[in-house]
Amino acid sequence: MFKKILVANRGEIALRVIRTCKEMGIKTVAVYSTADAESLHVKFADEAVCIGPPPSSESYLKMSNIIAAAEITNADAIHPGYGFLSENAKFSKICEEHDIKFIGASADMINRMGDKANAKATMIEAGVPCVPGSEGIINDYKHCEKLAKEVGYPVMLKASAGGGGKGMRAVWKKENLKDAWESARQESKAAFGNDDMYMEKLIEEPRHIEIQIVGDSTGKACHLSERDCSIQRRHQKLTEEVPSPFMTKALRNKMGDAAVKAAEYIKYEGAGTVEFLVDKHRNFYFMEMNTRIQVEHPITEQVIDFDLIREQILVAYGVPISGKNYTPKLHSIECRINAEDPFNDFRPSPGRITTLHAPGGHGVRLDTHVYAGYVIPPYYDSMIAKLITTAQTREEAINKMKRALDEFVIEGIKTTIPFHRQLMEDPDYLAGNYTTKFMEDFVIEKPSDN
Repeated sequence: MFKKILVANRGEIALRVIRTCKEMGIKTVAVYSTADAESLHVKFADEAVCIGPPPSSESYLKMSNIIAAAEITNADAIHPGYGFLSENAKFSKICEEHDIKFIGASADMINRMGDKANAKATMIEAGVPCVPGSEGIINDYKHCEKLAKEVGYPVMLKASAGGGGKGMRAVWKKENLKDAWESARQESKAAFGNDDMYMEKLIEEPRHIEIQIVGDSTGKACHLSERDCSIQRRHQKLTEEVPSPFMTKALRNKMGDAAVKAAEYIKYEGAGTVEFLVDKHRNFYFMEMNTRIQVEHPITEQVIDFDLIREQILVAYGVPISGKNYTPKLHSIECRINAEDPFNDFRPSPGRITTLHAPGGHGVRLDTHVYAGYVIPPYYDSMIAKLITTAQTREEAINKMKRALDEFVIEGIKTTIPFHRQLMEDPDYLAGNYTTKFMEDFVIEKPSDN
């Protein structure tokens, strides 16, 4: 087994990886920017190396600094977590060249699945259902116009190198296509340095349901059931659950089989997620594949009693998977707790946490790296915790979440806890009646001053 793993990330995911490594008897190295010197992942690792100043471009995205940290500490593997360099083909390749195992997808796999247009073409070859649209990159606006007519409005323009909702535009009629084309390309160029676009039919009343998969070095893959990630704001997930309230046994089998087919077709190695859009008739279409661990992985772990980080490490070391597919035995919900003001358009709220009381009790899990006195820096993603509740039924999991949210006290900054409290009382959410458009109509009630 690996003797020492460097965790090339920060915050709760870095701490999550460190905990599993310790349980496996593997030494850990934390890397940190000067803004994260007081983070728990730095305190709990066996060794810690400062890799630069606060901007991520000069620290967590600085490949040379991370490789140097691995070499001076004699780490034989790097776990990238999610975000930052987790889906960077160049970094995966550099690790390979330095004889350091990258606990994630190979450079070839990331290149193949990271570009959405290439990924879609590959999935069509594999026989996985895909949304009708362009076969690769759109050449120019004339090509765009012709495609939109063929596919039929409404259509969705997407940046090929996109993520986080950047470079995406829904177009409902021909008159709006030109403006959408130009603005999406400009946004994509600014965000990713690439303005390549592709087009898909816009699926109405869609659910965003993803299938967790794991593949090994023998080419075998399995799935670990679904997660419903449809509650989103600006294409950013807010809460997730498993099983999906929209799921049937037949649909799970079909989607699970499609995800395993996708993984085995490309001989995928590691943990990954095949993401689908599901329409109101339960037709499902491949959307993208994430070649890394997901933020929402804990709810999968809870319902099947499985450590996904441990499995990632074992697979990276060459241990074959069991090949067994999993179905949820319990119900689990995750609320992402962000340092944001939900009553002020979710504006980021960095600063010092003056008071923190963590919820507890049966079926409550809290993944976080913050504590009373911790200063949340303004340089990174605003997520500071993930609150997960697990129970026998969806109703029980929701009631447990309500209770846990009431217990969860964070003072000194604004958080999204009040939003989640209101969500857990919403009649449509309680009925499981929601799509990716849910937040467009959800009204957050401001508390009275009395």
